[in-house]
Amino acid sequence: MSDIRYWIGLSLVPEVGPIMSGKLLAMMGSPENIFRAGMKDLLSVEGMHKERAENIKNFRLWDDIDKQVERLDKRNIKVCGLNDPGYPELLKEIPAPPVVLYMKGDYHPDDRFGIAVVGSRKLSHYGESVTQKISNELSSAGFTVISGMARGVDTLSHRGALSAGGRTIAVLGSGLDICYPVENKGLMEKISSSGCVISEFPLGTSPNRENFPRRNRLISGLSLGVLVVEATVGSGSLITASYALEQNREIFAVPGNITSPGSEGTNLLIKQGAKMVLDTEDIIEELAPVLRGFIAGNKKQTVEMTEDETRLCGFLTREPKHIDILSRETGTPVHKLLDLTLSLELKGIARQSNGKRFYLS
Repeated sequence: MSDIRYWIGLSLVPEVGPIMSGKLLAMMGSPENIFRAGMKDLLSVEGMHKERAENIKNFRLWDDIDKQVERLDKRNIKVCGLNDPGYPELLKEIPAPPVVLYMKGDYHPDDRFGIAVVGSRKLSHYGESVTQKISNELSSAGFTVISGMARGVDTLSHRGALSAGGRTIAVLGSGLDICYPVENKGLMEKISSSGCVISEFPLGTSPNRENFPRRNRLISGLSLGVLVVEATVGSGSLITASYALEQNREIFAVPGNITSPGSEGTNLLIKQGAKMVLDTEDIIEELAPVLRGFIAGNKKQTVEMTEDETRLCGFLTREPKHIDILSRETGTPVHKLLDLTLSLELKGIARQSNGKRFYLS
């Protein structure tokens, strides 16, 4: 058996989930070593008990895995183990990342600059308009739009990204051989050809209700931030937002009509501290410190700068830098720098964050 078969096998062992798999991998290095280990070594792992260890030693689904690998090859679906170089780096940061990912299409390194756009399956005309506009603009700015391919906001966000000629990722709560909802089969094909469709579930897994919280944690885990457009209180979108909070991701929400049940969830998020989004620029500004010049949006019109302004721009970066540090680096008095940075702000070249900290816009 090749290494990937051991990875799939580890993901299928009963009672051995991502947390225990992570502990086993940390101690033994590879899935193959785990399956070859003796009972004594397995039981030495923190949290391991006899039943789990016996499930590993008695695992006998290798013929089924061989057949699944053949099916994966025929469908051009890649299998990515946790230690694979192609495994999304952002996802490795979350608690208990999946041992295995199934991918249709290609995950690119720049997909780490992803924004999840999620919301109600039954959305208003206002929600439709906002979803299409923001997902299109995010894509035009170079972000990868990430969602779950469900009806409503998910579908519109994928379509908005595709219409801008950008990349989008769909995360499923089923195996990649099962399209849910069925009417999105054509959309799924388009996403896989200009982005990626991802699942942690093996082929043949139905879109059972209990799968979707697991899917939602991957949507947020793959993203820099999660934008909720419309959502009722207690909806799956708010579950995604709660995962985002646990994973130290940014949470954004579009405000809505206070009399509309479909806006209760987003308005609640804003009340609890989520960043209110009135336009796409609100998202970009909030994430500016971590983007490092990635945004591919429209180039700024050429503006005239003085020699001192041009020199200062050579010391500014996409990460906010305190005025005192700029003064030391440039050898320029603070009062003069404040005049220069104000001029650059008025010209749209620089921005100021809290505490007299400046960065390139």
